[in-house]
Amino acid sequence: MSTTLERPALDTPRKVPTAKDTGTLLKGQKRTGWALLAPALLHSAIFIVIPVVAVLVLSLTDYSFGDTWSWVGFGNYADLARDVDFLASLWHTVLYAIVVIPISMAIALAVAVGLNQKIRGLGFFRTAFYIPTVTATVAIATIWLWIYNPGSGLANGFLSLFGFAPNRWLADPATALPSLMVVGIWQGLGTKIIIYLAALQGVSRDLLESADLDGASRWQRFVNVTWPSLGPVQFFVLITSIVGTFQVFDLVYVMTRGGPGSDTRVLVLDIYQNAFQDLKLGYASAETVIMMIVIAAFIGVGRLLQRADTND
Repeated sequence: MSTTLERPALDTPRKVPTAKDTGTLLKGQKRTGWALLAPALLHSAIFIVIPVVAVLVLSLTDYSFGDTWSWVGFGNYADLARDVDFLASLWHTVLYAIVVIPISMAIALAVAVGLNQKIRGLGFFRTAFYIPTVTATVAIATIWLWIYNPGSGLANGFLSLFGFAPNRWLADPATALPSLMVVGIWQGLGTKIIIYLAALQGVSRDLLESADLDGASRWQRFVNVTWPSLGPVQFFVLITSIVGTFQVFDLVYVMTRGGPGSDTRVLVLDIYQNAFQDLKLGYASAETVIMMIVIAAFIGVGRLLQRADTND
């Protein structure tokens, strides 16, 4: 009895796209990509590119909301170098950023690490820390005005329990700016905590368990595993913090109006007064350009620090 061996059927060969078909497909994908990006690009052009170009041009003029204006070149920048109020506001803003940014980031990270543990009432604590972020700054400033009230404020009431004399927090040149820094640190914690908490939950559990099996302490696990994993998030928080602190305005405007004297005068407040009170829009535009340059410098320094930390 003979048997016939059946040969397996060969698969139908798949049609390989030609170079022409591939080129058409890529062109279609590019057109789709640009179409999806168009709304964002249009938004950026209208609300970022055009205003930046306008500020750069106006900073070279003496425009003041009038019908006539003249080209002054770098005259506004030369005047800024001799402007005592501008130099004071620039220094106060830089000092505010130098103090508020690292302290708020450190506190936010510490709180996020605590909230990342299995504790009772975790949802309550997350909400409580985030509430100041979504609360209007004017409302926050009003509450802190009461806290700093020399006569009936909570701050002096608390210090009196330990025998300290009452302080004129916002009226004393020595404590006015530090008092605003405290409010700025407290107000900005919520967003940073949420971002850090999300990043901590993304840290590899396998690496943490491996470090634990190797006998690493909690601090060693944080330094060698958790901290390196937070690199990109740290840079993002730093960038947003730099931009936020240099744009501080409403808090200062409501609580001190730049006083006492000019001890809490910040850069955006000075720009506002020059532009909308003194109607010197060209001069205020030059201040805005200076502010953008300083922000870019801070971001550059932050980038260098991140690279150094990554290389280590």
